[in-house]
Amino acid sequence: MNNILGNVAFYSRETIPTIELNLSSYITTDSMLPNKQGKCNSINLPPNSGTCTRFKKGDILVGNIRPYLKKIWFSDIDGGCSADVLVFKTNEGYLPNFIYYALLRDDFFVHAIKGSTGTKMPRGDKDHLLEFLIPDFDYAQQEKISQTLSVLDAKIDLNKKINFELEAMANLIYDYWFMQFDFPDENGNPYKSSGGKMVYNEELKRGIPEGWDVIKIIDQIKLDKTGDWGKEIEEGDYSLQVDCIRGADLNGLNGRGKVKLPNRFILEKNQDKLLSVFDIIIEISGGSPTQSTGRMAFLTDESFQRFKNPLICSNFCKAISLKNNNYFYNFVYLWNNLYSNGVFFGWEGKTSGIKNLLFDIFVNSYQIPEVPETLAKEFSVFVEPLHKKKQKLLLENSELESLREWLLPMLMNGQVKIK
Repeated sequence: MNNILGNVAFYSRETIPTIELNLSSYITTDSMLPNKQGKCNSINLPPNSGTCTRFKKGDILVGNIRPYLKKIWFSDIDGGCSADVLVFKTNEGYLPNFIYYALLRDDFFVHAIKGSTGTKMPRGDKDHLLEFLIPDFDYAQQEKISQTLSVLDAKIDLNKKINFELEAMANLIYDYWFMQFDFPDENGNPYKSSGGKMVYNEELKRGIPEGWDVIKIIDQIKLDKTGDWGKEIEEGDYSLQVDCIRGADLNGLNGRGKVKLPNRFILEKNQDKLLSVFDIIIEISGGSPTQSTGRMAFLTDESFQRFKNPLICSNFCKAISLKNNNYFYNFVYLWNNLYSNGVFFGWEGKTSGIKNLLFDIFVNSYQIPEVPETLAKEFSVFVEPLHKKKQKLLLENSELESLREWLLPMLMNGQVKIK
């Protein structure tokens, strides 16, 4: 037996003064992550002179713009949200967490899309959403289903937190060693803080450790592989089945969201475009006013275990390999540091309104300190195990999410029952 959403939940009409909000408690459609990934912190706050919709811990928030993005979050804090985020509160007799899982199904977003209006920016119809069918289980069964699914989500969240800490550790080591130059000296002491000699470099306009040279980024690159989009189905000589990494997949590869690589078929003669261990994938086209091109992901043995087919990158990306893989992790963190500090905004051109990274000009021009190979290897010894652990947890999360997606509809339609 089913009930409609409008009989078990209602829209919040409470308001909160925007002056009471901060970046973590203000939710917009931009801070809600796609594919049921919850939310991140907002970039901007609304004007302090107004109010917005209030939500409380245990409410269900749904992005009402472009429903196919599947933006939904079960709130674990109190806060406020923009007008394009809907806040559902549950009626008495219904467990909020159960209603959240009932809406987490793909069926809910299909229902939202059918009732949406608009083309470029479709918006869900609020009355139509309330007609979505919710399983009418008693409270005890609601608790059992919620507890079962919550165990999976708790493990997924724990893995994400561990990966966040692992990444923070690696970034901290890179900052100490190669930005502050407090890498371990021959006695194991931090070089610069212990009085290691620094020499001002005229090309870099800053001090670097004595004995270090200056090189251009191109000096570390062996070759690059252009992308390939191939065809959607096998056709003629397009017979080599691959999974294609797009710019939109780079965050997922790095553990910040899901990865859904399109399956494509490329020419057999283009096998030289297949990606390998130690390849570094860089987005060279796209970006936005607040996000430059130049996003990057890298591949290790553990990365390939997450995918079934050989990998290529799309035409909007470029894959590079290094002359010396002892510098692999040093290069990865150097590039990410440049991206995080907005360096690539100054190396972009436009073609038909699309921003392109001037990759060749950049790598042939941009100068960096040449890290001694022994120090680069020592950095890898610290960082490589962190990334092995991270990739293992990403694979585990992918399996847990698949299990949840498989189990969820069967619990809701009664095919599977919990004793």
